Amino acid sequence: MNSQALLNIQTPGGEGCRARPCLLTLSFPFSTMKLFTGLILCSLVLGVHSQWLSFLGEAYEGAKDMWRAYSDMREANFKGADKYFHARGNYDAAQRGPGGVWAAEVISNGREALQGITDPLFKGMTRDQVREDTKADQFANEWGRSGKDPNHFRPPGLPDKY
Repeated sequence: MNSQALLNIQTPGGEGCRARPCLLTLSFPFSTMKLFTGLILCSLVLGVHSQWLSFLGEAYEGAKDMWRAYSDMREANFKGADKYFHARGNYDAAQRGPGGVWAAEVISNGREALQGITDPLFKGMTRDQVREDTKADQFANEWGRSGKDPNHFRPPGLPDKY
């Protein structure tokens, strides 16, 4: 793509200034199509980049929600409240968005896998007991992640603080 412009350049002469016509040709090394293609690609990359950052932020906040539910469960030390705290942590994390759902699922599955190893060793549970407990925990986890009310699992007498 070329552009041309006619310029009148004045140069000092013996009797004042005279105008001399000069033709200036500007040449661009890119086409308009390449420019627009580049702009569209940049905006797509920035859009995906921003979505990725949003996902990571949601995942981070969701992980904090999961930790808060775990800490509250440990603090409450209330018999029968385990499923409630599973559901609440997953519910709170899922409210953050897709990143929170992802974090809740990864943390929940990791925790259940770890408990499958530690519970028989430290709590003296049989494999069948571990399997049943894991199944019930995962049900509560999925309940919370799906956006259902975690209070469905709330045991009577659990302090309102939780």
